[in-house]
Amino acid sequence: MSFRGLFFGSMVVVAAMVVFAFIAESRLPAGTELPIHWNAAGVPDDFAPALQALLLSPAILAGASVLFWLLPSLEPLQNKLEGSAPLLKVSWLGIILLMCILQAVVGLPAFGIEMPINAVLLGVGLLFLLIGNALPKSRPGFFVGIRTPWTITDTDNWIATHRLGGKLFMLAGAIIAALSLVPGILEMTAVVVVTAVLFAAFVPLVYSWWFWRTRAKTSGGDRP
Repeated sequence: MSFRGLFFGSMVVVAAMVVFAFIAESRLPAGTELPIHWNAAGVPDDFAPALQALLLSPAILAGASVLFWLLPSLEPLQNKLEGSAPLLKVSWLGIILLMCILQAVVGLPAFGIEMPINAVLLGVGLLFLLIGNALPKSRPGFFVGIRTPWTITDTDNWIATHRLGGKLFMLAGAIIAALSLVPGILEMTAVVVVTAVLFAAFVPLVYSWWFWRTRAKTSGGDRP
């Protein structure tokens, strides 16, 4: 499995983001600082020099792209790798989208365009929807998916857990995306988002143990 085309595309996006960063920085007064963190109310609470803030998103994307590109060569379960390709690809594409949105929120004010921080929440929601749609199509691996001692060692457990996880991730993504479109409720949205993310991540872990335990009792098997 090769991600050469996607890696090349990612690097093109990174290059475009770097160019955008330098152009945006050139339009700002000397010494301008831009936000790099926002509190639960959507108010910036940490700042960095303009160019540093603008280059943060492409730097994260470049690092993530290298990691995604290397993962196939690091995966011990090479025979299951093709089954995880859709999940890897949509996660990668989702990160590209999210980093582009984040840089736009930080950099577009240099061109007189204000993009609300809610746009980042929308990107997070879309990322969860993409991952949720791809989770049921993945197969056991050490780097991709919901990895527990019970899913990695049992394909049936993996499939059942990822079907549930896919539904929960899509539900969380839909909630986050919907709330991002409602103005003026960012503090409440932050609580709901954290709750939805934790729920979508934690419930499949418990379910994978429950699936294994139920099967072990039925078959009279021992604990791993």
